[in-house]
Amino acid sequence: MKKQYVTAAVCALGLGLILAAQQSDVLIKITQGERAAIAVPDFRGSGAAQPLMGAFNETLYADLETSGLFRMVPKTMQPIEVPQRPQDFRKPSGTSRPGSGLWLTDWAAPPASATYLVIGYTGVQGDRLVLYGWLYNVAQQDVNNAQVFGKVYFGTLDENGARKVAHDFAADVMSQFGFKSLSGTKIYFDSDQSGRGQREIWMMDSDGANQKQFTRYRSLSIMPAVSPDATKVAFTSYARGNPVILLHSLVTGGRLPFYNQKASMNATPDFTPDGSKIVFSSTATGRYAQLYVANVDGSGLQRLTHSNSIDIEPKVNPKTGSEIVFVSGRSGVPQLYRMNIDGADIQRLSEGEGDAVNPCWHPDGQHIVFSWTRGYAPGNYNVFVMDVATRQYVQLTHGAGRNENPVWAPDGRHIAFSSNRDGGTQIWTMLADGTQLRKLTTQGRNLRPVWR
Repeated sequence: MKKQYVTAAVCALGLGLILAAQQSDVLIKITQGERAAIAVPDFRGSGAAQPLMGAFNETLYADLETSGLFRMVPKTMQPIEVPQRPQDFRKPSGTSRPGSGLWLTDWAAPPASATYLVIGYTGVQGDRLVLYGWLYNVAQQDVNNAQVFGKVYFGTLDENGARKVAHDFAADVMSQFGFKSLSGTKIYFDSDQSGRGQREIWMMDSDGANQKQFTRYRSLSIMPAVSPDATKVAFTSYARGNPVILLHSLVTGGRLPFYNQKASMNATPDFTPDGSKIVFSSTATGRYAQLYVANVDGSGLQRLTHSNSIDIEPKVNPKTGSEIVFVSGRSGVPQLYRMNIDGADIQRLSEGEGDAVNPCWHPDGQHIVFSWTRGYAPGNYNVFVMDVATRQYVQLTHGAGRNENPVWAPDGRHIAFSSNRDGGTQIWTMLADGTQLRKLTTQGRNLRPVWR
């Protein structure tokens, strides 16, 4: 199996104004909507809570900033005085200073020019950290009508607890705008952090926190795929010599049964949307790797492709479950194809130039993200998004090393990918328009993320 078939990226040549306008439509469908201006001043804590406020304020600000939902009001543009609770708001009078920060218009007017404001404070209740948090629409004239919601949150009295209540509060703020937070989701990837030439499956929080090693085969465990309900992980393992597919429970950590066909390679697994089947690539019936589908325990094998080329990286449409995108060398260099779940109606998606690999469906079942070597950075991979129905695509990364293995976050607004843009290959995230780049890992070489 050629290396370029296993890891990849995407790129495109210069496009005319008409095509550029078409490409923008691809992202508009995903990232549509105006961004509301929100002010997020630093919260304060009392007693033992105060030393934890650095972790709290950093987490709250980062969650809201990287959500892609808001235009963050710079803290240098915010009023000096910050209300901590509803009763701190005071309507300007003859003796009060306008613009002090204690009234709605102080935040709505320049230089802050905010539409929304979060306020609150933390304290200690027993042995727990308690957060009192409020969201205000400062464009309102009446303070009672301006309050969007207020809520109390509890966490452990340590930095983990401070980050937890910040995540929870940020999630409630986002929910007011109809979006779900990524807090609680996990990114799984393969890494050589354990050393000795080994790669194992690791996991971390969506913001890069709590990185943990999951497998310990002391071999090559790569290319994880996680079931839609996030209870199982399948991956390619070289622990037995030739690559095989192993299946583990993410609940207990224990290994689950999966029958591997006798073959020189069983690899690149993916789950169907109901989690009952796994599609994968195998050399079970000949020289070239072909695509197969089997029950989640490996039984009931069915062959899907019949080409004289290498077919790998099948990904099932998560919305419909009725079609697969995959990578094939049937036209020469690796390109993207789609077909029905039964193997019928095969169509090429990419244009035939460069290596096009690593496809991943958007949760809407209409777009894919992938990697490509065509065009702007010869020899390197870049990340692209494509509307499958129209074949229109847009390039997200530009001139910054190899950018491979892109995957969608559950919210459909973020992408995780691997990149060597600043030296070693690490896991990065970005918004679906290519902005808000954020590096999550720093140690070792980290590849092939999947986000659940």
